[in-house]
Amino acid sequence: MSSYPSTVVFTSISETPISITEHEDLAAHEHMGAVVSFCGVVRNHDGGEQVDKLFYEGHPHAPEVLAKIAQDIAGEFDGVRIAISHRVGMLAIGDVALTAAVASAHRAEGFAACAELVERVKKELPIWKNQYFSDGHTEWVGSL
Repeated sequence: MSSYPSTVVFTSISETPISITEHEDLAAHEHMGAVVSFCGVVRNHDGGEQVDKLFYEGHPHAPEVLAKIAQDIAGEFDGVRIAISHRVGMLAIGDVALTAAVASAHRAEGFAACAELVERVKKELPIWKNQYFSDGHTEWVGSL
């Protein structure tokens, strides 16, 4: 058991660019020996089709849901510090859509907590994306 309490240091749904380095810096602490991070980047293809850009739309309660997911992870993993953000709006190929950083005393806890955090965000966060394909058609992904 860690002598440092788990905490969520930052969560955000942002229309402006997000930085994995800033999230790593927020999560880092002198008590932590590991900072594990994930950076989800907009890619130029999906299902064999060329993607030009994405539009992310979030439910008005998305910030609260993201904070709750992060808090739940902090409650499940001992002694972690969490910083996470998701972008909304129009994103170009190569833009960062999701950043997550988890600091922990040891790497195993950090990897496990970061992986679970990202999985829960992908499943539970009410943010949907509209993919704009090179042939002119669009497709909503994750819509209810």
